[in-house]
Amino acid sequence: MISRVLVPMDDSEMAQRALEYVLDNHPDAEITVLHVVGGPSAMGGVATALALEEDLEEAAQERAQEVFDGARNLAAKYDAEITTEVQLGHPARAILNRADDFDAVIIGSHGGSVADRLVVGNVAQKVFRNSPVPVIAAR
Repeated sequence: MISRVLVPMDDSEMAQRALEYVLDNHPDAEITVLHVVGGPSAMGGVATALALEEDLEEAAQERAQEVFDGARNLAAKYDAEITTEVQLGHPARAILNRADDFDAVIIGSHGGSVADRLVVGNVAQKVFRNSPVPVIAAR
């Protein structure tokens, strides 16, 4: 039985579909939405910008707020509550570091820009290959 679910989210449609999947199929599960800030990009933009911030944690929270607001609005449509968490670093690594605390990871099949996927690699694929718990991809 899946009672604790980790849903990694960025601002992509596929990430939103992953959360919808959890809300539809595991309505009694405790849901944690994870947003990872500061991963590598084609030009190092987000990571570089964060490195220049005075309060790194506050800057990460601000960057995650839009994703969390969207996730909370979606959960409210299902009369569900979610927990949110921000991590700094590489998305796949951050997801895998948290996966042990959950029964499953439910992730969008792909997300982010084409440039990010070329530089960073496919986060979902890395999570599939290395997760200590079952992973479900939502499309």
